[in-house]
Amino acid sequence: MALTNTAIRNAKPDDKPKRLFDGGGLYLEVAPSGGKWWRFKYRFGGKEKRLSLGVYPDVSLKDARDRRDAARKLLADGIDPGEHRKAQKAAYSDRTANSFELVAREWFARNERTWVKDHSNRIIRRLERDISPWIGSRPIKEITAPELLVVLRRIESRGAIETAHRAHQNCSQVFRYGIATGRVERDPAADLRGALTPARKTSYPTITEPKSIGALLRAIDGYEGNFIVKCALRLAPLVFVRPGELRQGEWDEIDFGAGYCRLPAEKMKARRPHIVPLSRQAVTILKELEPLSRGRRYLFPSVRTQERPISNVTMNAALRRLGYTKDEITPRGFRAMASIILHEQGWHSDII
Repeated sequence: MALTNTAIRNAKPDDKPKRLFDGGGLYLEVAPSGGKWWRFKYRFGGKEKRLSLGVYPDVSLKDARDRRDAARKLLADGIDPGEHRKAQKAAYSDRTANSFELVAREWFARNERTWVKDHSNRIIRRLERDISPWIGSRPIKEITAPELLVVLRRIESRGAIETAHRAHQNCSQVFRYGIATGRVERDPAADLRGALTPARKTSYPTITEPKSIGALLRAIDGYEGNFIVKCALRLAPLVFVRPGELRQGEWDEIDFGAGYCRLPAEKMKARRPHIVPLSRQAVTILKELEPLSRGRRYLFPSVRTQERPISNVTMNAALRRLGYTKDEITPRGFRAMASIILHEQGWHSDII
């Protein structure tokens, strides 16, 4: 007698597993624990075999019957359903083991320790957001140059030309890693040279006219927002470091006696330790900051949590609050400001 949904729902467990048969080899096995598994009993090559078809209620009665019918069709074609499933799993495993996303993550993991955190975050975010959704599940050896170009032009279409070029570069690095590890024979990204819209070289927005710089510094001195953020803004034009290096500055890196800040290699883009001289004005700002954050890890701890520093968004928002637009200056603009002015004054590039 065929099963019904009501009979399946009302089936109670016994001390031993029990079977409720539906027909055509399909039955429901009810375990003493209460779990219910769909099974398909069949014979192949003179041997009795069983195939699991899923767990009830995740797999409904109708679904179980459909899966039974598919297995019976394989039997009619002379194919063992159990062996067929094993072959499918093996093929899927081989494809996923050599998928673009898996190779990309392996490449990323091997190189992550050589990059500063902000840089590695940008790379993995770029791969996860712009590349993997489209070709991540594809076997890396099957991806063609035209297929990759479609993905990169999708990035271009939203106006992110520079991001498209960086994504192209990252993909090429992944393919080259795939070549080195025997998963792919060539780099299709190399065939796309010249295929993307040329990226325009642009400088970070900054202010270089002396009177305008003076007005900016006075505006920062008059900032009425969070005092920790104000200190970060006041220090930025005195030390010329990258925004991430400034925001993530730690008290252990400050040596007031020697008059410098020593940034460790892992924080630097070039992966070399860097010494930042502290002028008396910079020391004054840090001394004003001491009562608020000394004893904690970061010079400029976040308002929300002491375990992280303020974000670049916070500094950008402070500049916007002072009335400066993103086209006039950004936190990175202080570094460009120093470079341009010092070059104009005749200082050698190596010194700058």
